[in-house]
Amino acid sequence: MLAPSAHLDAAFAALADPTRRAIVARLAAGDATVLELAAPFAISLPAISRHLKVLERAGLITRGRDAQRRPSRLRTEALAEVSAWAEHTRRAWADRFDRLDAYLRELQAREPNHDRKPAMNRAKERPHVRKRR
Repeated sequence: MLAPSAHLDAAFAALADPTRRAIVARLAAGDATVLELAAPFAISLPAISRHLKVLERAGLITRGRDAQRRPSRLRTEALAEVSAWAEHTRRAWADRFDRLDAYLRELQAREPNHDRKPAMNRAKERPHVRKRR
């Protein structure tokens, strides 16, 4: 099993915010400056910069220098760790549900009349039978 790391915790914490997820989605299309990233949001440039710092500290993006521009770039290897953890967890749950399904089919096959209603429901269907006090 994959052990959760501090990096993975930081990545999930950073991705918990919808604005940061939108920034990551935008950076998936290519590098962008703070101004380009801020365009679709109704928040200040300093707020966008703070979001970028959180993403950078989590290792999800890098910020470089290109002459006077300072483009941000998505680090796909960091997202690969998040994706690997999610896939491992999805497979584990799918295996558990498969085992549960097989167990329930086995129980149904053992019971000779598995279409019968439980006893509690049968009592409700016979209103003419009095309950004992």
